[in-house]
Amino acid sequence: MAVSDTSGLSDLQRRSLLRCDIDLQAQGKATGFVRLPHSVHRSAYGWIPIPIVRITNGPGPRVLMVAGNHGDEWEGQIALGKLVRSIEPEHIRGQLVILPSANFPAAMAGLRTSPIDDGNLNRSFPGDPLGGPTAQIAWWIEHLLLPGFDYSFDFHSGGNSLVYLPSTLAYRDPDAERMGTVLGLVRAFGAPVGYIVTAPQSGGRSFTAASVRQGVMSIATEVGGGGYVTPSSMATMEDGMRRLLAHVGLLQGSAPAPAPATRLTEVGGDDYHVYATDSGLFEPLVDLGAQVRAGQPAARIHSHATPWREPLVLHFERDGLVLCKRGPAPCERGDCLFQLATDLAVP
Repeated sequence: MAVSDTSGLSDLQRRSLLRCDIDLQAQGKATGFVRLPHSVHRSAYGWIPIPIVRITNGPGPRVLMVAGNHGDEWEGQIALGKLVRSIEPEHIRGQLVILPSANFPAAMAGLRTSPIDDGNLNRSFPGDPLGGPTAQIAWWIEHLLLPGFDYSFDFHSGGNSLVYLPSTLAYRDPDAERMGTVLGLVRAFGAPVGYIVTAPQSGGRSFTAASVRQGVMSIATEVGGGGYVTPSSMATMEDGMRRLLAHVGLLQGSAPAPAPATRLTEVGGDDYHVYATDSGLFEPLVDLGAQVRAGQPAARIHSHATPWREPLVLHFERDGLVLCKRGPAPCERGDCLFQLATDLAVP
């Protein structure tokens, strides 16, 4: 079926303006684009090309891998590009679909959000088929791409504003069997820390929440950040991706190196975070990975305008592990400076 031919589309597919120019259900390997119509002064009948890859070899698990949900998070985008170039159909059993730069306009601009509509894709689900570009991408992913997959993996890092301990994250599932499967995925990736989110800040608007609504087992990562890429963060991301694919039975052949032990933790509400209460220059008083106590000084905020004034000192509200910290020194009231995690009691 030609991209412009809608005669074979379902009613749900017709609601979306996006069209994928490869057949995601076919066998073999194909690369192409999800075409998002975008009429602008430069190009009246143009479209935004969102890269997509399909690799299928017979029956087996169906896996969706996504990066570039936030455009300034590079580790997942680079690692998925490497994976695309290295995996052929004979290496797998099942179906693998990869969106290396899901919010493509944001990725091309090197921004967390889209430069077209300021849309944060990971706060845009379930989306709107007739909304702005970011809402349209979210709707297409949740309603036309996700259904039918067994697993989805969303690869994040801290972007330009945060730096994370290499970690995986998942939502708490009230079903004990499903929660056990989720924890198995967390351990399989093999990051030093895995954390369960008990109070998601996304309010059900994230890719992980969309996956849960569609009945897809899902975890995400936070590996690195700060606007740069390191050999260690790339090794964690690349090895973890392959371990996940082997763990679910899709990747065949030689097994990846065994996963290191993962410290299982959880992240709760506001008291797990330290936020700037004024604008200025952020001076952290602890490093990533530190164990801190409630009441311990966390940071100083120094004044630009009145450098003779004593800095504002902020404190941690609870005990915990410093999971992430802000990278840039300039900050404004409301910016997240630290996120803590506490150990999770699981078998």
